[in-house]
Amino acid sequence: MEPGEVTIGEYIIQKLYAHGLRHAFGIPGDYVLAFYKQLYESKIKMINTCDEQAAGYAANAYARVRGLGAVCITYGVGGLKVVNTTAQAYAEESPVVVISGAPGIREQRGNPLLHHKVINFDTQLKVFEQLTVAQTVLDNPGTACREINRVLAAAICYRRPVYIELPRDMVSVKIIPVEETLQLPDVDKGPFKEAVSEAAEMINQANQPVLVAGVELLRYGVQNAFKKLVEKTNLPVTSTILGKSAFGERDPHYIGLYEGGISKEQVRQYVEGSDCVILLGVLLTDLDLGIFTANLDQGKSIHSTSEKTSIRFHTFNAVYLNGFLQGLLKADIHRRPDPEIPHAASPGVFQPLPNAKITIQRLFERLETFFDEGTFVIADTGDALFASADISIPKATEFMSSAYYATLGFAVPASIGIQLALPHLRPLVLVGDGAFQMTGMELSTAARYHLNPIVIVLNNSGYGTERPMLDGGFNDVSSWQYARLPELFGAGKGFEVHTEEDFEKALAAAADYREGFCILDVHLDQYDFSPVLKRMTEALGKKVK
Repeated sequence: MEPGEVTIGEYIIQKLYAHGLRHAFGIPGDYVLAFYKQLYESKIKMINTCDEQAAGYAANAYARVRGLGAVCITYGVGGLKVVNTTAQAYAEESPVVVISGAPGIREQRGNPLLHHKVINFDTQLKVFEQLTVAQTVLDNPGTACREINRVLAAAICYRRPVYIELPRDMVSVKIIPVEETLQLPDVDKGPFKEAVSEAAEMINQANQPVLVAGVELLRYGVQNAFKKLVEKTNLPVTSTILGKSAFGERDPHYIGLYEGGISKEQVRQYVEGSDCVILLGVLLTDLDLGIFTANLDQGKSIHSTSEKTSIRFHTFNAVYLNGFLQGLLKADIHRRPDPEIPHAASPGVFQPLPNAKITIQRLFERLETFFDEGTFVIADTGDALFASADISIPKATEFMSSAYYATLGFAVPASIGIQLALPHLRPLVLVGDGAFQMTGMELSTAARYHLNPIVIVLNNSGYGTERPMLDGGFNDVSSWQYARLPELFGAGKGFEVHTEEDFEKALAAAADYREGFCILDVHLDQYDFSPVLKRMTEALGKKVK
């Protein structure tokens, strides 16, 4: 190559690395093999999973804590398998770069029936246009650099997934890099100043203001600024289920999780009795609002997101979360004396009851005392998530779930992405047996890359979330011997749990064993539900029947 030249594939890798990416996830296929080889020989470590969907989940989790993730797959059979994970990334604001190989430009001439093709060669692109904020097909060397820069900038600016399609005969085409700096949107300081002034006046005049921490604090990396705002104002804090752990849940300012009508009563009364509810980075989803049982008065609310800010009924379309939060830190907001607020209960000493069958409530009571600052908790959809609402995470930013898109099977592959992104933390996965059967084989991937998550399978013989809504044999799943999976994989340790004493011994053994993964098969009664799930499904059941 001439001095300064790189190939299109190498340029993609260089830009991903420059933006902090150190791992990518996927499965090779013939249309992407040439790019895979370039990745394999680069500074970015390629992680092969058992299935493309799991690669998408792992990249999603990685992106949430590192700021950017990538999944690399082949055309058609690979690309269309990550449609669900890309939809999750879009819904829950996760900047994942989907890189799909494709038939070569010359191969596509005459529209032949090549393998993996569906209708036309642009069918896959049209699908991803509905699920990403930016897309490109790198079919022109003259524009390739600018297109790569444009798409990656969109992922970083908007914290949502993007799509890059790379025809295989373009991977090694030489180009001259075009370096461009990330251009952030222009900010009109007039509306910002007005919004901050109006918000500060409303907060100062309020008798019982409360801060609500939302998921966008995590996605945009401004949770430390939020913490400074709490320290400055001394205001009490709650959070939503999707934003859980955006603020430390054992901090004295934290009053507990707010979920509308399914919240703990003291939290619901305090938040809904507030004359100034300050929602920062909160997405107003049905799960965050307790299946829309929340009773929040917009006339008493300040709501700022990455898209706009509303103060009472006054909307500022060009005032965004990050700038608004920085403005509040500089504003003249009075520091309050220590308020009289409800506090989340501190974890007590857990004593297993002799010969007592384990229940979901007692299991989570024990976990409350098991977590420490070296644990990253990942809850799959179902009672694994809903029961987690009532436990406190010791340190901020160490809990993850799919609490809006609510896709089953996220947690096990997510643990791979989390531990590679944050190797100083050990993932603890909470997953139902139904969700585990979708992606649990990724424990073999964890073993392959020497990771050591602790996986707790809530084994209640089926889809427990749905039974209280509408039950039937369609909610049952096949019975697996989960604790014997280490025998299959030749790695890890498994534990059968029937009683509280079994659970105590298994947790202690899992904590001591750090050479590989641990899986705890926790046998629960088919109709054993957490208090939160009972309240949640009662609301959902009214919509189903």
